[in-house]
Amino acid sequence: MRYSIGELARRTGLTVKAVRFYSDRGLVPPSGRNAAGHRRYDDAARTRLDLIRTLRELGVDLATIRRVVDGEATVADVAARHAQALEVQIRVLRVRHAVLTAVAKRGPTPEETTLMHELARLSEVERRRLVDDFLAEALGDRPDLAGIARTLTPELPGDPAPEQLEAWIELAELAQDKDFRAILRRLAEQREAGLRRDLAAEVRDAVTPALEAGIAPDSPEARAIVDGLGRDPGRLKDWLGLVNDPRRERYLRLLAVINGWAAPESLAPAFGWLAAATA
Repeated sequence: MRYSIGELARRTGLTVKAVRFYSDRGLVPPSGRNAAGHRRYDDAARTRLDLIRTLRELGVDLATIRRVVDGEATVADVAARHAQALEVQIRVLRVRHAVLTAVAKRGPTPEETTLMHELARLSEVERRRLVDDFLAEALGDRPDLAGIARTLTPELPGDPAPEQLEAWIELAELAQDKDFRAILRRLAEQREAGLRRDLAAEVRDAVTPALEAGIAPDSPEARAIVDGLGRDPGRLKDWLGLVNDPRRERYLRLLAVINGWAAPESLAPAFGWLAAATA
C-alpha cells in the first residue's frame, strides 16, 4: 500500500511537518513518487515512523535512532543504555526534589539552603566519613560502645526514596551540631559512670503505668516510683536533662526512616514526667 505524506501522518499520529522532517533527513525515505512527483511511502516506512516516534518519546536522540533504523544498533541495546542514563538522571532529580521539599518545609537561610544541597549530594564515602566523625566525637573510641555506634549509623540505600533523602539531609545537619555531639558524649560518660543504657527502658517500664493511671509527678506514689529506680537523684536529674533533649529522639526517628526501621517509641512523655517527679 502506498501513502501520501498526509495519509502517513494520520496513520502514525505525527504531523505532516514531522513526517517531512524525518523524510528529508533520510530516516524515512519515500518508496517512490506519483505522476505529479509527490512522495509516496509504503508499509515499511509506516513501521519505521512508528518506531521513530516511540524512540523520540522515550528521549532517544536522532543520531541513535538513525543507527537503529539503519540496522547498526538494536532497539534492545539502545534501550539498555538509555535506561542506565535515566537511572542516573532519576537519582539526580530525587536529590533535587528532596532538597527543594526540605527547603520549602523549613524556610532556611541562603547559607542553610546551600548546606542542605551539599549534604544531599555527598557520595557514599563522604557520608560514611561524616557519620564516622560524628560517632567518634559523640561516643569516643570505646570498644564497649561499638554496638551502640552501629545502631546509630545511618545506611542510606543506593536508590533511596524521597523521604529517606529528606531524612538524611536533616540527620546530617544534626550530626554536625556541636551541642548535640556534646550531649551524646556526656550520655556516654554517664553510662561509663554507672547510668546504664538500659535505664531508658527501666524508666519506660516504671513510668508508663503511672502516666496511664494519671498519677501526678508530685504525689507520694511518684516518689515511690523514683525511689524504685535506685539511682542517685542528682545524677538522675543530670541524665534526664541530657536524654530528654528533643534532638536525640529526632535523630532516632530520622535514623529509622533512612534505615527502613519501624518508628521508635517516644519516651519524651515518660522522661518529662520523671523530670517533674525529681524536681
